[in-house]
Amino acid sequence: MTTTAQTAIRERERGEARRSHAKPKVAVVYTRPETVLEDIQRAMELAGFRSALPSNLETLLKINISWQHYYPACSTTPWQLDGVIRALGAAGYDDLTPIHNGTVVVDPREGAVNNKHEDVTELHGLDSVFLEDVEWVDFTPKSPMLVLDKVYPDGFQIPSLLLGKNVVHLPTVKTHVFTTITGAMKNAFGGLLNYQRHWTHSVIHETLVDLLSIQKEIHPGVFAVTDGTFAGDGPGPRAMRWHVKNVVLASADQVAIDAVAASIMGFDPMSIRFIRLASERGLGSGSLDEIEVVGEDVAEVNWRFEASENTLASRGQKLIYWGPLKPLENLLLRSPAAPWAYAASNLYHNAYWLRTIGRKRVREAMKTEWGRLFEAY
Repeated sequence: MTTTAQTAIRERERGEARRSHAKPKVAVVYTRPETVLEDIQRAMELAGFRSALPSNLETLLKINISWQHYYPACSTTPWQLDGVIRALGAAGYDDLTPIHNGTVVVDPREGAVNNKHEDVTELHGLDSVFLEDVEWVDFTPKSPMLVLDKVYPDGFQIPSLLLGKNVVHLPTVKTHVFTTITGAMKNAFGGLLNYQRHWTHSVIHETLVDLLSIQKEIHPGVFAVTDGTFAGDGPGPRAMRWHVKNVVLASADQVAIDAVAASIMGFDPMSIRFIRLASERGLGSGSLDEIEVVGEDVAEVNWRFEASENTLASRGQKLIYWGPLKPLENLLLRSPAAPWAYAASNLYHNAYWLRTIGRKRVREAMKTEWGRLFEAY
């Protein structure tokens, strides 16, 4: 990590200490396709991105690809990425790097094309980096870990590219079969852990808290812009029902932005384990009473989203992680037999669900204003 980055981290820590008595800001802005780029910039300004991100450092744009296929609310939208790039560029951030990560079931290169991320990065003359292509280095956190030191007793690695850089997370508003919701905090999951990250699924809430602690060690600035133009309800992050919700959120507090998104969706934020644990450890604010929501008043908003549903695939995973198959977890997921699980997930989501249910829903989404905007990129 460079001296400049280390200085920026120390300055951020001093700033956090000075502001410890102040409520973190989460900006909520309603939007429409005609104004979404300007509305994203407004949300970022309201949330104070300039003070959160040192402008003299490289800034990583952590794109979310939850599926290599396009599905509404599943992955970072092209206008979300476009709006953030434009807002940062206008503010003098001239060293921007879009980054992607793959998983054992998602091809990020295919996803970057199908979700039109590459169209946006080419428009702005930016080169995307795929984290499986960069150097990964051994990393020992300074902060006490809840579970990562136990899941990986021999240590773990993180991408060297991330050290000393700002990061802007680009999640969407959606539910998740393992964590109730997924957002800014979980967006670091793919970027900071390698292809063995699924080893942490049985302790996923604690893992997300550990990863936020690590982010605060390695990133001088952390920010998030969450897209809720389409929002996902049901057995996410893939097999969801999409809804047009016309909203974007922004914040420098990763816990707070997830808490506000959870509340809008209809969940009690502090009942979600990763939000509560992160709040209790002082990594951000998960209680709505401790958060200043600026922009729109969403105190009474409740979309009544549902997160208790399962797919056939998630039902089987939960049997392994928390059910009667728990004693077989190592054999099934951490041995040469593990590829069976990846194949089963791909078979269900790509061969069955997408063909029989998903594609019809995508066609319907394309008839909306946001669908037409997607096709225009």
